[in-house]
Amino acid sequence: MQTVLAAPLKPKAPFSLPNSTQRATMLGHTGSGKTQAGVWLLSNAEIETMPWVCIDYKGDELINSIPFAQETGYGSVPSRPGVYILHATPKRDDAAMEDYLWRVHAQGNVGIFADEAFTMPDKDAYATLCIQGRSKHIPMINCSQRPAWIPKQVFSEADYHFSFHLNDKGDQKRVNEFAPIDYGAELPEYHSQVYRVKDRQRFILKPVPNADTLLETFSRRLAPKRTWLR
Repeated sequence: MQTVLAAPLKPKAPFSLPNSTQRATMLGHTGSGKTQAGVWLLSNAEIETMPWVCIDYKGDELINSIPFAQETGYGSVPSRPGVYILHATPKRDDAAMEDYLWRVHAQGNVGIFADEAFTMPDKDAYATLCIQGRSKHIPMINCSQRPAWIPKQVFSEADYHFSFHLNDKGDQKRVNEFAPIDYGAELPEYHSQVYRVKDRQRFILKPVPNADTLLETFSRRLAPKRTWLR
């Protein structure tokens, strides 16, 4: 996989990806590259040792192209490693989603990828996962094009903030309450700013690998392992 990091803005420590207990926000307007960057984070997550559930509200083509991903429903929370896709409908599925997220909280040891986080139920379970995710071993990747519309806990409890271009001043203001993202900076297309909360370190992220490369990575990591009989 190609190198994607540019030099830190103020070098203190090298860049590292979120670990199996950390939470990341992935922000940017439509077409900015946020979902692909989120999928890149997922491709580097611990998908071989724990389950990750992608909550897909918009039928994203890249998410639904992940090789060996399994479709799942509200009936049970996966416990075996791998990538699972939960197709959801905003508002109509809110009650079922709220119950599902509480069961994720009870089980623990499962990652959550929320595409278009502003469509998640505006109740207690989602915010609680953000707050207690570290202790429950529930890493999260929360993507959104409208930061002003999502719970503040998504930001206040995040370990990493990835931000592409945002047009709306209200969205920029919401992000800046928690991360010093410079929205006046002119970055090339598909570049983003990263703020690591732990050491207040800022980075510039170059474009992540293309879709084909990401899908190859998932295929290599998720393909069933062959066992040879003697």
